[in-house]
Amino acid sequence: FNAFSQTLSFGNPMLDPFRANSVDFGVEWYFAPEALLSVAVHGRAGQARGRRLRADLGFVSPAFPTASHPGAPALGPLRWARLAAGCGRPAVALGGIGPATAGRLGRRPAGLAAIGALGGAFGAARDRAKG
Repeated sequence: FNAFSQTLSFGNPMLDPFRANSVDFGVEWYFAPEALLSVAVHGRAGQARGRRLRADLGFVSPAFPTASHPGAPALGPLRWARLAAGCGRPAVALGGIGPATAGRLGRRPAGLAAIGALGGAFGAARDRAKG
């Protein structure tokens, strides 16, 4: 029960789970000279989409296993490098990036992006602040 909105919510324990194959695609464009168009690259379709849209860069992911998508297959250094090379644009590594994995991609990445690693860093800083 949510006292603020005065609503009651509950799940259906009899609902059978199912697996869905889906594609997510998002584009944001800010009309400024310094704006960049980036695309998500998870495979060859993402490479082609990036070339077709003339994207400025591609986020090639997931480079390594990641806590945000447990059990999802990771590209690994070799497959990541092949996808990055096929983008024809700068490629930024995303997914499982941290101190132990960043160096495994060699010199190929134009950048490294981290989500979970940052969350861990902020959590550690918060814990230190609590004393």
